[in-house]
Amino acid sequence: MSRARALLALVGIAAAAAALLAGMDQLTHTRIAENEARKLLATLVTVLPPSGYDNEPHLDRAWVTDPAALGSTDALPVYRARLGGEPAVLVLSVVSPDGYVDRIRLLVGIDSNGRISGVRVVSHAETPGLGDGIQTDVSDWILGFDGRSLNDPANSWVLRRDGGDFDQLTGATITSRAVVNAVRTALGYAQTNSSALFALAPVTETVE
Repeated sequence: MSRARALLALVGIAAAAAALLAGMDQLTHTRIAENEARKLLATLVTVLPPSGYDNEPHLDRAWVTDPAALGSTDALPVYRARLGGEPAVLVLSVVSPDGYVDRIRLLVGIDSNGRISGVRVVSHAETPGLGDGIQTDVSDWILGFDGRSLNDPANSWVLRRDGGDFDQLTGATITSRAVVNAVRTALGYAQTNSSALFALAPVTETVE
């Protein structure tokens, strides 16, 4: 084989390898995106009443930015559950910047009556055995928000040790306080902005 032909063969092999790697990379990204979508949908369902909506909330999504209320300077997704085309439950993505270790990301479902339909942790880095009690597979503590509104408990949206109505996780006061504060702030945001949030056009792509 001539030197030129050998060089061409090597170039062809390199091109084929590059194309294969690009294909594998795309496939990996697709699978990651699909896994994340399934995980999101599974979490989203847990903060919604089983028979309280008839649309696909994970597709009825808008992006909002409100650092003071949602805890992040990034645009965050808000999901809308509807029943017969009417607003049913607003699911806010909320970030508590005050966790003991790092930020705590939450989904907070709030129905059309201003009551919480569910709160779940999306991600956190709190201390195992203490702060991880905010997860439902570790503790039922976070279920204590279900059915609450801004007026229930009236003027007592703080921990018991701070004079309020919410128990704290044993050994994880900072984590507990961070979640309570984030959920209360989300309720206030929804009360003020619910109609406007439901009126936003749905956006399916991710905002960078």
